[in-house]
Amino acid sequence: MFHKIDRYIIRKFLGTFFFIMAMLMSIAIVFDFAEKFDDFYNFGAPIGALILDYYVNFVFYYSNLFSSLLVFIAVIYFVSKMAKDNEIVAILSSGMSYNRMLLPFFLAASVIVVSSVLLNHFVLPAANKTRLEFEERYTHHPLKLHNIHREVKPGIIVYFSSNENGVHESLSIEKWEKGSLKSSLNAQRAYYDTIRNVWTLNFYFSRTLGEDKDSIARGDNLDTILPFKPSDFGYRVEFVSSMSSPDLKKFIEQERNNGSNSVVFSEIELYQRTAYPIAAYILTLIGVSVAGRKSRGGMGLNLAVGLGFAVTYIFSMKMTTVAATNAGLSPILAVWIPNGLFLILTIPLYRRAQK
Repeated sequence: MFHKIDRYIIRKFLGTFFFIMAMLMSIAIVFDFAEKFDDFYNFGAPIGALILDYYVNFVFYYSNLFSSLLVFIAVIYFVSKMAKDNEIVAILSSGMSYNRMLLPFFLAASVIVVSSVLLNHFVLPAANKTRLEFEERYTHHPLKLHNIHREVKPGIIVYFSSNENGVHESLSIEKWEKGSLKSSLNAQRAYYDTIRNVWTLNFYFSRTLGEDKDSIARGDNLDTILPFKPSDFGYRVEFVSSMSSPDLKKFIEQERNNGSNSVVFSEIELYQRTAYPIAAYILTLIGVSVAGRKSRGGMGLNLAVGLGFAVTYIFSMKMTTVAATNAGLSPILAVWIPNGLFLILTIPLYRRAQK
């Protein structure tokens, strides 16, 4: 049964959360605009698109991405104030158990967690697509790749040394059937015409292997259609955040079959869509346990401790992500390990909490 104190805690929880979110997002917009102003000006970004396509979706993405940490800061802040005003002592003295007092905290956290999970998997990808398209057009410079070796289709293997300034250097294409090389095509440079969907090869050499003799051709220039596009070789890591989870799973499977070395980033994106929101429950319990005890340092000390936990959590996320991308750690473990570590940390803090 809901009590008046439950509604009070939920209202304070959500009110503080959205207030802190609004403050931090306002600061983030100012810093982001200052950093990218030159690109916006040089690329001629329209004001309407800058506000609606970029910054509206910017706020949705980053506020949801850091929602768990914002929950933690909000809990530390308003629970410290409750402890300072002896409200925690009054609630416990009224006969309400500590575990029962935690119920409204977890109900409020559940509103944020469920909303965040649904947004991550189904709503935000469309918003991210609009934001990333704006960034690609008005802030990003051409994507540069080096030493790409990819099976773009079954039996078709492509290599090039670099693609700087839209030019693919040292392009090599091999076609294999049943373990045997059937043909090869090499060019010093290759350009892709996005209007005609045609590749232009400079200083090319092709060889087709036959049963009796080989067929060889060479020349200075050749316009031809090839079974791939430049976008098949690489993409910005942020690109995967614009896919809904069902589409992202299909994309991961396709990239794994193609031998892409960037598939780990896609897997991390998929798993963190659930893991990061769930962390709000753990951080809520840590926040109440730490801030619920009245201390001589008051709210300032609790906020300092809370920020220390937040920095440690972010650091652990970065460490495990690096381990997944560079040291072979499983992406699902890389995403969930920080939650596991902080869950273990919660146990002694919960036992020592003022009850």
